[in-house]
Amino acid sequence: MAHMPWTNQTSIIKFMLLGFGNPKEVQILLFVVFLVIYIVTLAGNLLIVALVVADQQLHTPMYFFLGNLSFLETCYTSVTAPRLLAGFLAKDRTMSFSDCITQLFFFGALACIECFLLAVMAYDRYLAICNPLNYNVIMNLKVCLQLVSASWITGFSATALIVGMVPQLSFCSANEINNFFCDMEDLLKLSCTKSLLVEMIVLASCSLVTLAPFLFIVVSYILILLAILQIASSTGRQKAFSACASHLLVVSLYYGTIIIMYMMPSSEWSPVLHKVLSLIYTVITPMFNPIIYSLRNKEVKGAFRKVVLQNLGMI
Repeated sequence: MAHMPWTNQTSIIKFMLLGFGNPKEVQILLFVVFLVIYIVTLAGNLLIVALVVADQQLHTPMYFFLGNLSFLETCYTSVTAPRLLAGFLAKDRTMSFSDCITQLFFFGALACIECFLLAVMAYDRYLAICNPLNYNVIMNLKVCLQLVSASWITGFSATALIVGMVPQLSFCSANEINNFFCDMEDLLKLSCTKSLLVEMIVLASCSLVTLAPFLFIVVSYILILLAILQIASSTGRQKAFSACASHLLVVSLYYGTIIIMYMMPSSEWSPVLHKVLSLIYTVITPMFNPIIYSLRNKEVKGAFRKVVLQNLGMI
């Protein structure tokens, strides 16, 4: 992207992020609320990363992927949350063109990587339930590293292609983004010269990197459900379902919001509702993920108690 021409962008050097545009008193309240959410998100996800690294019992493929997901969520929410918080207090809500593109790139890349990681975790659960005898042989450390590396590389590469379409757009006079962060959809709306080719490439690329992992997850869980139904004992079925419940809940929360936002016609949503839905999958969902995994997982809670007791000198 560094070698692409940017001359058609010279008429616009800054974008104005409108945010939520509430009165000052409400802005301060929202700042406090989202600051707490951001701190809880960072603390929860970094705690899971630390537990996965520190506790030997969590050195398994499932927790390796969970640790990567938690690290990703820490980066993901940090791309948008600081700018959101600054917008509540700062009078100047402008963002330079280069900052906007940088935020767009990292936000898109991390979102793509999350889609791929969720698909990898679904594949891990599929192997654990549908092929338990060969699970440890197939899902070894080398394979885990390859799957995670492929997710990160593919996410950044796909996003570079999508964001690389921005230099093909022209921005003339309109520079107000009715959101709290730079989004590709908002930039396409601001462009004064519409390019059907660019819009089709962006749409096709975004659909591929989100829908393909989603369909893979759906197929995986259909096979998992069929395998669970064949388990004779109710205890075995409950144990197998419990192993997938947390991941399935996270997938439903993340993809559910995305599907509602991008599959429904934008004309049916008010700008405020659009921003609320954006908040859910950029700020709220990363906070809930560690809560979902820790509350439903005995190993994570056990590792947390062990680490706390060790630090207190009680073990």
